[in-house]
Amino acid sequence: MSRINNKFQDLKQNKKKAFGVFLTVGYPSLKYSKYIFKKILDAKVDFIEIGLPFSDPMADGPLIQHSSQIAIQQNTSVEDCFKVVREIRKDNNHIPIILMGYYNPIHYYGNLKFIKKAVSSGIDGLIIVDLPMEEDEEFYKLSVTNNLPLIRLVTPTTDEKRLKKILKNALGFVYYVSVTGVTGTKSASTEDVKNRIKVINKITNLPIIAGFGIKNPRDAKKMSLISDGVVIGSSLVKKIDDVYKKKNGLNEIFKFLKSFKL
Repeated sequence: MSRINNKFQDLKQNKKKAFGVFLTVGYPSLKYSKYIFKKILDAKVDFIEIGLPFSDPMADGPLIQHSSQIAIQQNTSVEDCFKVVREIRKDNNHIPIILMGYYNPIHYYGNLKFIKKAVSSGIDGLIIVDLPMEEDEEFYKLSVTNNLPLIRLVTPTTDEKRLKKILKNALGFVYYVSVTGVTGTKSASTEDVKNRIKVINKITNLPIIAGFGIKNPRDAKKMSLISDGVVIGSSLVKKIDDVYKKKNGLNEIFKFLKSFKL
């Protein structure tokens, strides 16, 4: 059984919710991002989303766009992302690691080559933000054949007919984009998310993780009451911006992450 399935089964048995963290590899530098991923492990989060830097991250707000731009300026590559995952695996072989990004760098690298390298590096799933269901058949087949789940995104504007198509062959968990628009720009409405998750739960038994619009521990707690867990990204980038030049910056990041733990 995969690390993703194991994690969510364990959380369900213990009546707990998942807390995930997104960070772009190479932000604010490749070396420092490695330190932060170590702190993420120390904070005992439930899963990690590794961000693949991209020059035009259209679904992301200013903070994550900034993190991607900084990483690219420092020539952070796809290979660097794989190396970081392999380093994480030296410390922890159990935590689910999801690689999240955009399709262009993957296509340039080569679909099958990318999938095989991701699996051998220790990646458990992929979220490709700009690869819609109608265009991912070839990639989906390759990923499934190689035991690398392609995790589906669902948005507030996804109608029920399309929702059924998206979730028909979904794997791992469902990533629910809890706000319309880009990451980190506004808080999610608990009531709206609750109503949408009720609809999704009628169609799939997969865990539903809420992302986008989770700005603070209070938001995380509220969203965890109506979903199977949450993931944060922009708020971590903001925290890193505030503290990474400080002598005790890494400890502040650790305390920040611990404050979200559900």
